[in-house]
Amino acid sequence: MFSVGDTVIYGSQGVCKITGTEQKRIGGKNVDYLVLRPVYDENSTIFIPANNELLTGKMKPVLTESEIYDMINSIRDEEIIEAYDDNERREQYQRIIAEGDRYMLFRLIKTIYLRKLSQEKKGKKLHQSDEAILKQAEKLLHNEFALVLDIKPDEVLPFIINSIQKKIS
Repeated sequence: MFSVGDTVIYGSQGVCKITGTEQKRIGGKNVDYLVLRPVYDENSTIFIPANNELLTGKMKPVLTESEIYDMINSIRDEEIIEAYDDNERREQYQRIIAEGDRYMLFRLIKTIYLRKLSQEKKGKKLHQSDEAILKQAEKLLHNEFALVLDIKPDEVLPFIINSIQKKIS
């Protein structure tokens, strides 16, 4: 499915490049591993057993440029994620991060951002756990957008805002 040189999204690790394969002797057996290097954290290395469908199933191709534009264009119409109590909300948000579905991450960012604005209007702050989830979701999505759009991760939010404003006007 994936080959050495491919860039993929790997679960909550984000954007990774498959840099090679290695064979390691584990429990008396030779096991083939895919070697992944996170694009924005070159000091990390991830080894995925090549025959482990659960782990290799967490690898997804990066979005295309047109998929990113479609996602940005649809964000105004996307529903927020409903959760009725703090525990349910945290569990749901963590599940979205773990699954790594970019459309759900985008909805999650929108949901937490709107919640943050609502709390600020009341003179309150966002829960620390929600703030941490927001940063994690933004990092995952912004790194992928930055790679595909050939911009820096910190340029992604202004890019999204500018794109949305262009659509409105």
